[in-house]
Amino acid sequence: MYSSAADLYDLLHTGNRDYKDYTAEAAELAAVIRRVHPEAQTLLDVACGTAEHARLLTQEHGFRVDGVDINPTFVNIARAKLPHGSVVEADMTTFELPGRYDVILCLFSSIGYARTLENVQRTLARFRAHLGEGGLVLVEPWFAPGALEPGRVFVKTVEAPGVTVCRMSCSEIEGRLSRLHFEYLIGRAGRIERASEIHELGLFTTEEMLDCFRQARLEATYDPKGPYGRGLFLARAAA
Repeated sequence: MYSSAADLYDLLHTGNRDYKDYTAEAAELAAVIRRVHPEAQTLLDVACGTAEHARLLTQEHGFRVDGVDINPTFVNIARAKLPHGSVVEADMTTFELPGRYDVILCLFSSIGYARTLENVQRTLARFRAHLGEGGLVLVEPWFAPGALEPGRVFVKTVEAPGVTVCRMSCSEIEGRLSRLHFEYLIGRAGRIERASEIHELGLFTTEEMLDCFRQARLEATYDPKGPYGRGLFLARAAA
């Protein structure tokens, strides 16, 4: 998961707001949180990546945000962005933190990296265990079965001082698993490097996801649009 190009993640994702508008998404997320849980102050961003959402939710919207991610490079970047928060390197299916939170986030379809429904249930059980009284869980899903077109090729090129990156990606489907192949050309100071990655994300229906929430003792509803057009699950602790 972004093992070869983790240090280039922000360059690829923040350089074009037509592709990924973190500022707009953070504002929409903040609005949802204020509407559904107006007293919320503490947030945990699970699979926080480089913590760009968390940074904006902290600096622009006044929340206190901690993070969890499995990628050590992402964790280091996130810690630099959240100097007043705690960012822990851990697996979202097994993490254990001392605190409880008003809101737990899992954004940018990161739940797909759980790969199986069993792991989704484990992940949501961890969310439930770290949720404060009256807390809120927001999960942005990956694609459902049949929604992702296999074989399509996407190209993204970005430039910054001293570096140019071209990323080409192609997807394949194997049963209930999507496999994303990434190839990078990275130009720095007169040399060109190559890197490759394969990402595997599970494909789950809305009904399967809602059942996973129920098994984790979370009462969830589903917004088919969400902040990025992939939908958003909103859940509260069940009695």
